[in-house]
Amino acid sequence: MPLLTLTTDIGQQDFIVGAVKGQMFTATPNLQIADITHYLPHDNFAHAAYICKNAFAYYPDNTIHLILLNLFESTTLHFVICQYNHQFIVCPNNGIISMITEQTPENSVVLPIINATNTLQITQQVATAIQKLMNKESLENIGTKGLNIIEKSMMKPSVGEKWMEGQIIFIDNFDNVIVNITKTEFEKQRNGRKYSIIFKRNETVQLFSNNYADVKEGDNLAWFNSAGYLEIAINKGKAAELYGLENYNQNMVNHGTAYHNKWFYQVVRIIFE
Repeated sequence: MPLLTLTTDIGQQDFIVGAVKGQMFTATPNLQIADITHYLPHDNFAHAAYICKNAFAYYPDNTIHLILLNLFESTTLHFVICQYNHQFIVCPNNGIISMITEQTPENSVVLPIINATNTLQITQQVATAIQKLMNKESLENIGTKGLNIIEKSMMKPSVGEKWMEGQIIFIDNFDNVIVNITKTEFEKQRNGRKYSIIFKRNETVQLFSNNYADVKEGDNLAWFNSAGYLEIAINKGKAAELYGLENYNQNMVNHGTAYHNKWFYQVVRIIFE
């Protein structure tokens, strides 16, 4: 039975997610759909890429992953359909694909969306493309090769001889804080040295924990979570709320006579001795 995952920024307060699923079932009646989340932030691609990348990795070969994110960023809408890690990703051509895959997959095509003014008109065309993909049609028969695919880069930690600094990219429902430093990156930069993890209000963690049970209730901790990323937490507490940590801040910056949005990511620093 073909498997499709659905990941969106739509929420579940109205009928849209249910209607999209109906379109997919109508196009491919024997389809199985798995929800990943419908609460992606439409303006924080680092957060969205973290969710998608780490969820997609656990699905079987030939799974199709449909992402609906920030559909109306541009008046001209295209979708990217690509093959990646023996799976397929279908998403808007707005840069999210390269943030998930950390490259532009070679086996990819662009699907223009024609005369669509609302979400369901868009997804109806996408449902037709997914049906062809389920029927094992080649990507070249579904979309167009050679069209420009927008690329955006996932933020990388900054490093110096005695330090590294990462940005907060995600805060989960328990107010645990995820930073874009992986265990591999940390160990490479650490090179066997002692370290201190420093975050807002000069809070410090001296050692990584294996899990929450390593510290007393109410104590803070740092560990590498199941996705391999640095996580700041409090055992049975809310780290983000207590320490005033956020995954981004939106500020209005004055440029002459105009104000523009500027996004600031809070940082966590590791000092090596």
